[in-house]
Amino acid sequence: MNVFDYKPLEQDYRIWLVLNPATWLIPMFAALLVIALAVHVYAFSLSGNAWTPAEAAAPVAVEAPAQ
Repeated sequence: MNVFDYKPLEQDYRIWLVLNPATWLIPMFAALLVIALAVHVYAFSLSGNAWTPAEAAAPVAVEAPAQ
């Protein structure tokens, strides 16, 4: 068997002989949606990565120089 004889443009169609899109396209999209939602839930659970603003520190008062 020659591994280096693989031609992707000529042989990539074969995956659709195994995975029938009429049967598996919607479940694949559902799995992709679940993964995307899980990633976003995790990302927004990290501190500073949400739409709510973090509590800002109070501004420090600086005295003006005497003249």
